[in-house]
Amino acid sequence: MGGAIVVVHWLLTIWAGTIPWIPDSYLWGNFTVLAMGVWAIAQRDSLDAIIMFLTGLLLTILTDIIHISIFYPRQKTLSDTQRFSSGMAIFSLLLKPLSCFLVYHMYRERGGEYIFNVGNISVGRDRSAYQSIDQQDAPHPFSEPDSKPAPRPY
Repeated sequence: MGGAIVVVHWLLTIWAGTIPWIPDSYLWGNFTVLAMGVWAIAQRDSLDAIIMFLTGLLLTILTDIIHISIFYPRQKTLSDTQRFSSGMAIFSLLLKPLSCFLVYHMYRERGGEYIFNVGNISVGRDRSAYQSIDQQDAPHPFSEPDSKPAPRPY
């Protein structure tokens, strides 16, 4: 699933940059996040890789909104290439929340917790007081219930 997310966003970013209406910072930001996605795919056991990919996707939602709103072509008549290129940038932006949702589920499948700590404020599940009911202390096979503990040698 992660590979499909990376390939789709790579293709949409390539198509968004077919003409120079959007600055290079849009392309650099998106390609950097896609590189983190490749890292998250390559290291399936790494929580750091997947959380960085998720964080990068969330940040590029904000930067894509800024880039598209500032640099969208303002002419009354746009060429077909300009419409296609800007449409792919907008489609990529609209697809990113779904991608974030899917990447978050990949993060949870890898064992990630959603604990967020800032000073004394914490959001998420705190399992420090959690006690499992699956494992109970089994009686020791060689101990007698009423016997006294052995004296400690000095």
